[in-house]
Order: sequence, then C-alpha cells, then structure tokens
Amino acid sequence: MTTMTDTALAEFKMPDVGEGLTEAEILKWYVQPGDTVTDGQVVCEVETAKAAVELPIPFNGVVRELRFPEGTTVDVGQVIIAVDVSGGAGGGAAVAEQATVPEPAPAAAAAEPETAAPEGRKPVLVGYGVAESSTKRRARKPAAAEAAVPAAEPAPAPAPVPAPQSPSLNGHNGARPLAKPPVRKLAKDLGVDLATVTPSGPDGIITREDVHAAVAPAAQPQPQPQPVVTEAPAPQAAPEPAPVVSTDARETRIPVKGVRKATAQAMVGSAFTAPHVTEFVTIDVTRTMKLVEELKQDKAFEGLRVNPLLLISKALLVAIKRNPDVNAAWDEANQEIVQKHYVNLGIAAATPRGLIVPNIKDAHAKTLPELAESLGELVSTARAGKTSPGAMQGGTVTITNVGVFGVDTGTPILNPGESAILAVGAIKLQPWVHKGKVKPRQVTTLALSFDHRLVDGELGSKVLADVAAILEQPKRLMTWA
Repeated sequence: MTTMTDTALAEFKMPDVGEGLTEAEILKWYVQPGDTVTDGQVVCEVETAKAAVELPIPFNGVVRELRFPEGTTVDVGQVIIAVDVSGGAGGGAAVAEQATVPEPAPAAAAAEPETAAPEGRKPVLVGYGVAESSTKRRARKPAAAEAAVPAAEPAPAPAPVPAPQSPSLNGHNGARPLAKPPVRKLAKDLGVDLATVTPSGPDGIITREDVHAAVAPAAQPQPQPQPVVTEAPAPQAAPEPAPVVSTDARETRIPVKGVRKATAQAMVGSAFTAPHVTEFVTIDVTRTMKLVEELKQDKAFEGLRVNPLLLISKALLVAIKRNPDVNAAWDEANQEIVQKHYVNLGIAAATPRGLIVPNIKDAHAKTLPELAESLGELVSTARAGKTSPGAMQGGTVTITNVGVFGVDTGTPILNPGESAILAVGAIKLQPWVHKGKVKPRQVTTLALSFDHRLVDGELGSKVLADVAAILEQPKRLMTWA
C-alpha cells in the first residue's frame, strides 16, 4: 500500500478491499498539501462498486501531494497521495519503510509460509483483510502503531514483537482484531476491548452490531429514534455525478458509476441467470397494524421505532423457519444447492448512489426488540451513505418495501446469490369481507419472487402463504415460532 522514494516520500496507493474490485472513485479529500497526518487518520472517502468507504493512512508525516482530484476514478494500486515522512513525525518513516520490506527482521515479526517469491505487501484496506488467494510474505508493523493493518491470518509460529499489546481472545488467534476505524472508535467510546468481541462480519470483521452486543449485558446503549422508510433517499450522502445537458436541452446524460453501475450489472446478471417466478397474495393486515400500535407503547420497545416492516420481517423469518429449504443458494461452479442454516435478512434501500441491499446478520436469532434495533441502524446507515461492503455481503433473502411509494405491488428481481425476495405493497384502507360483512379494513398485497432452480411452486407458495397467515393473525408469531 505504501512505497518509499529517495526523498523520504511515502506513497499511499489505492487499496484493494479484498473482494476483487479493480477501481474506486475519490469522493472527498479530508487533507490538503501541507497538512500533518498521523497513523490511522482518515485522509479520503472513496466509492467502490459496493459502497462508500473511508481510507485511513498507515504512517505519520506531512502531505506533499494529492495525485488525483475529487471525482476521479482510480485503479487499485495507483498512488493517490504522497507524504513526507522524513521529519520528526513520530516514526512515520520507519512504519512506511517497513510496509515495503519483503523480509521482516527475525526479531520483529513472524512470516507466513513462503509459497511464492517475496514481494511488497499486498494492497489492503484497513479492517477488511486481504484476498484469500494471497500467499506472499507480508511485513508486520509494530504492534504499538494504533491503526496498523492487521494480518489476514496469524503466523504459524509465535515470535517476539516489539510491543506487548497483542490481544488473543474470542477467536482472533493472536492477531489484531479486524475492524474499521469507525468501529474501533465506537468500541473505544463504549469502553469495549475488541479482543473480547466475537466478530460476525465476513472474514472475521467486527461490526458495529458486534460492539453493541458486547456492551449490552453491562449497560444498554442509549437507543435513538430510527427512520423507518427503507427506500427514502439519503440527503446526507454525496450527490450523483453531475448530469450533462445537451446544447438544445432536449437530452440529459447522467454518468453511471460506482454503486449504480454495479447494481445495474448485478440485476442484469440475476434476471438472465436465475429463472424468476413471482406469486402474489392480497391480505387483511388490520390485526397486525393494531399490534404495531400496541408495541409502540411497550416498554421493551422504548426508544425504538416500531413499524409494519418490523412485523413483516419477523413473519418472513418465521415462514423460513417453517420452510427451511427456501433459504438456499445455487452454486453454479459445483452444480450444488447450498442450504443456509442462518438468515441474513436484506432490506432494499434506495440512495442517491443507487439501490443497495444491506443485510442484518443472523436475523433469525434476534428477538423482536433486537430486530427493531438492527433495522433502525441498517436504515439510518444506508440513508447516511455509510453502508460498508461487508454489510452488503452474504445475504440470503431480501425484503423490498415498495409500499412507501404508494405502490400496490411489483415483481422484484432477486438480489444476486439469494433465493427469494419479498415485495411489500402499500397498506390501504379498503372494503373487505370480514365475518360475513363488508367492512373497511387495512389491506396490502405481497409478492414473492424466487429462484425456480432452488424453490419449486409448492415451496414458494407455502412460504408466501405462511407470511400472509402471520400478518392476518399475528398471534401466530407465538404459536408458530
């Protein structure tokens, strides 16, 4: 990620988040030439094809040059900032130099088994680790560097290190726990030792939910009201690329970049790879709407935003528990069906950068208040444009709430790699036959799209019917759960 020049300049390259991404757009610089930077300081925000992320710099010094202006798309591995580390910057030069030494000093760090010629350290975004295919040696920074890049795997044999602060609890295997800088700050503010936190993110990354879960037994974090509209635009997020209006003002061309571009490619791939089937059902949800109002007064939900989406999500989780075969994925390479014994529940969210689908990890294991808290955090993070790539990986099923736009229903396209997606239409007061009489009732239409390679018509119908039955009689949340 860094290189050294003869004039003591450390060059920071556009990192690879370890997910096969090849480029990123620089959204915003937080530093300018002449500014002093410290190890772990966030210097810029970039947008990959998955999300907007902040990049911390791994050494100390003075910014000499920004190689690219804001709005530029840069290939992974290109130098984006040069920092003078020759001054009294607290060891920044040593840290930067060590990042490119192919063979660490024997007394400083242990190396991984060598299966390829030694090279410089593989580019890596702090908190995400490196790609699993990496087998080259990587130098290890002193443990005293607060925001040093963690190794993806522990060394096979222990060796002395300069500083004694190397946590080794809860499955971290002696390596520094993986977490993004904002999560580390949250842990510090809440007094949580990351070495004691069990990670739930991809590749052992610690998420904000993991930190909250670790502190929950001692003191519940102060809940905050959360927005409930899952498909509202995010005013705080960076704006779309500037459109170009033709000279006669008859056409406007909008650049397709970042998340929007990746989403378009993913949707085309999904639509023409997975054979979609969509089924519909219109139901009376009056009892569910009454339960929503009752839960708002329940002390267990104090400070949490309770809405129909919460009970719809719980209904889908119960339906999956009753019909577990629906929770699967198609492995094209191995020609296998992969059954998932966990549910990572995706919630589609529209942002100015495009549609994203972050998911709640292990949603099936959450209580109703925990699910409410997770939904609120997921939505607020998406609205702020701060959803991490890890939050959008590993989803199994998704809910899209088109009802917030007043739409009755739709035929949603599967999120790539998932087996089903439930569209929820607008809940409206309509005439309905209830107990033999026509009465005004709260009515909505549900649509379930599923991959017919994984889910046949019978199974898909059972899942949709179970969701409908629970929302018509929400007491089934107790009897069926």
